Amino acid sequence: MKWLTLNDIKDQLRIEHDYTDDDAILTRYGNSAEATVLNITGRTFDELKAMNPTGEDAIPPDLFEATVMLVTESYQHRSPGSMQQLYLIPCGFDMKIKPYIRLATAGQ
Repeated sequence: MKWLTLNDIKDQLRIEHDYTDDDAILTRYGNSAEATVLNITGRTFDELKAMNPTGEDAIPPDLFEATVMLVTESYQHRSPGSMQQLYLIPCGFDMKIKPYIRLATAGQ
């Protein structure tokens, strides 16, 4: 993972740090969530870090929160939904990630 740590994920999910049974799946969800954020924004990790309004050498805080939202959804809803039970990403995810999405430029 580039910006999430297992401890970040465990804090979000309220999992004790010494509980390691789910570490592999949490790492997989973390990697997937980060890749999703990079794919949706169309930006690199370094570009996102450069956009941090706090000036810290990290991704912007709202993108961090959007990433842990994706991990939470993956962890809490591990099985695919049926027609009777569909889960959507929380609307807050869209609001947090939208300002960082690369818009198409001329010639693309």
